Amino acid sequence: MRLSLLLLLLLLTSPPPTPSMEDAAFPHLGESSRPPPHTCPPRCSCPRADTVHCNGLDLQVFPDNITRAAQHLSLQNNQLQELPYNELSRLSSLRTLNLHNNLISSEGLPDEAFESLTQLQHIYVAHNKLSVAPQFLPRSLRVVDLAANQVTEIFPLTFGEKPALRSVYLHNNQLSNAGLPPDAFHGSEAVTTLSLSSNRLSYLPPSLPPSLERLHLQNNLISKVPRGALSRQTHLRELYLQHNQLTDSGLDATTFSKLHHLEYLDLSHNQLASVPAGLPRALAVLHLGRNRIRWVEAARLRGARGLRYLLLQHNQLGATGLPAGALRPLRGLHTLHLYGNRLDRVPPVLPRRLRALVLPHNHVTTLGARDLAGMPGLAELNLAYNRLVSARVHHRAFRPLRALRSLDLAGNQLTRVPGGLPGSLHTLRLQRNQLRALEPELLASLDQLRELSLAHNRLRIGDIGPGTWHELQALQVLDLSHNELSFVPPDLPEALEELHLQGNRISHVGSEAFLSTPHLRALFLRANRLHMTSIAPEAFLGLLHLSVVDTAGNPEQVLVRLPPRAARQPQVGGP
Repeated sequence: MRLSLLLLLLLLTSPPPTPSMEDAAFPHLGESSRPPPHTCPPRCSCPRADTVHCNGLDLQVFPDNITRAAQHLSLQNNQLQELPYNELSRLSSLRTLNLHNNLISSEGLPDEAFESLTQLQHIYVAHNKLSVAPQFLPRSLRVVDLAANQVTEIFPLTFGEKPALRSVYLHNNQLSNAGLPPDAFHGSEAVTTLSLSSNRLSYLPPSLPPSLERLHLQNNLISKVPRGALSRQTHLRELYLQHNQLTDSGLDATTFSKLHHLEYLDLSHNQLASVPAGLPRALAVLHLGRNRIRWVEAARLRGARGLRYLLLQHNQLGATGLPAGALRPLRGLHTLHLYGNRLDRVPPVLPRRLRALVLPHNHVTTLGARDLAGMPGLAELNLAYNRLVSARVHHRAFRPLRALRSLDLAGNQLTRVPGGLPGSLHTLRLQRNQLRALEPELLASLDQLRELSLAHNRLRIGDIGPGTWHELQALQVLDLSHNELSFVPPDLPEALEELHLQGNRISHVGSEAFLSTPHLRALFLRANRLHMTSIAPEAFLGLLHLSVVDTAGNPEQVLVRLPPRAARQPQVGGP
């Protein structure tokens, strides 16, 4: 009995055993399920035993009491200038280290800093002040982010000999080709994403990982892709080379020919005078905007038969640069962008399956009866800011487009709504023309139209014929702003939800102005000629859904009386 009491007394008075780092990381089976004791640095948060968050605390010194069991450590958005080796070396279980947005320099990041972090998988040191990359990073890494520093040089073991490495981010640095060793990725055969954009590279670096799927090289000084530089990257799917200095002589017929899986190629904002040769069959998106292309040759596109999106905006095609049939090989083409090319007509013989044709800011003056007939599936047509006049738009020009849903004719010189518009239209933009009349018969077939913009024309109330809105039973948005209307047009469509009347000459809103539009939600009346008593008290009585009324910019502050339900919702008003 006395022996039992003695043993019990010894057990109660003995200090509890201190778990070693190994015990804390890997508790023995059969022991208590209570987590091992750990401390959290002051002002930090530790949501789990293996996670420490010390973000945005203006720390200038690395925390000194981080648990050895930590696997995820985040110190982003602080003012750290260095990483002490003795503190970092004891955190050998780390898998994620986030140092984003500090003041760490290369001098504050000793070469041996990461030697003991043999389990580290993700390291984020973007937005710091590194001038060179760390000479050694752990072999276990999967993601490295050194973006937005001042890095001029990387070393063979910065990224080399890392079989698990998947993603490397080096954009927004000061790397030149001299700062990239030829064996920079030797032994790292699993890298799929590499970002080298916004550096100082003058040619495409050789010896890139053959496993690459996404390669970002935009915003450099690249004028040449050396022959064979991309011959091993057969898995590449996305290649970004925009905003460089590429010319036709900097590419050859083999540059892209081995990239059998390439789907996205961006060569915009360069100095190319022609479409590159040797484009791969799998290519789906080709961006050639903002170059100096004067001529599109059908033979250059023959290999890219799978192309879906071709962007040629802001080149120099002119009247002859896109000859008939030049795009005929692209049978599956979905979208064609030709913005700002000084074209004087719609290009003839375009792919029959085209769904979107974007031609704004050209010199198109005429639309003939057959100019659009070869594209029966066209759903979007943009001819804004050309030189179209009503007399030279054939009344059957749009009739073949049975599937058209969006038509943009803004910024032309039209004096009347074109005839023969397809009934499939959902959106019609006619702002910034010279419209002086709205004829009911020209809008009669548009029973699916949901949005109509007539802003910045010369329309007066007397120019809107009786019954003009009668067939527009699906119309939800109507923009009549910046015309010469003296009051709210009568008999507006019942489905209307948004009505723009700003910038007119409206001086009075009668009690029956909105009787036909019970679903109205937003009304814009700013910059008219309204005074304090210009709006009849009953004008908004039936508009139970009205939530926005904008009457600012009138000669006097306008008081708006909304029905009880609408009055509880936001509204805009003022002088």
